[in-house]
Amino acid sequence: MARRHGIPRRIVGFHRDEAGDWVAELECGHGQHVRHDPPWRNRPWAETEEGRRGKLGARLRCRRCLEEGEDRPAAGALRRVNRS
Repeated sequence: MARRHGIPRRIVGFHRDEAGDWVAELECGHGQHVRHDPPWRNRPWAETEEGRRGKLGARLRCRRCLEEGEDRPAAGALRRVNRS
């Protein structure tokens, strides 16, 4: 996978931010918003508990890992329980 858009990381959980938007918790400990905002972002799965649960273990590209030069998950990377 090309790394210019981020390093692939598994989703380990979800939480809502201060504005109420869903954030995927990644295995590296970073978070990434998973908004359903058509036509720019088409993520209807983010709107339901079942949809989010179905994405646990899926990979998203972590831009923060790329920016910080983290090429692999740190030992003992943060693991969270799905809090949908």
